[in-house]
Amino acid sequence: MKVCFPVQEDEGMESVVYGHFGSAPMFVVVDTAIRDTLAIINRDQHHAHGACNPIKALDSHKVDAVIVGGIGGGALNRLNQSGIRVFQAGAARIKENVDMFLAMQLPEYTLRQCCGGHAQGGGCAH
Repeated sequence: MKVCFPVQEDEGMESVVYGHFGSAPMFVVVDTAIRDTLAIINRDQHHAHGACNPIKALDSHKVDAVIVGGIGGGALNRLNQSGIRVFQAGAARIKENVDMFLAMQLPEYTLRQCCGGHAQGGGCAH
């Protein structure tokens, strides 16, 4: 299974999970079977709020799930429509989150937990 993590910088399994999917500078994709990592530059980092294109952001790489600190509703819907499930990070680093994910200990995001915007007190949970 391939799991994607938004990050500030690539430090492999020691990378810190970024607080928001769409504005992350890059992503680290982990193949959970062999714990191998691949870094991807976010190709959609500078977009208008609510206009995130997750597939463009991931440079068309195929992933099964995303684990993130925060995400907007538009990005969540687009990922889910592409068959990608999104989970809330439970630890700071990728390594711990992979272990929690494989043990089914991470909650799946719903629209109710999504970022409502960054202007006028949008209520981001990250």
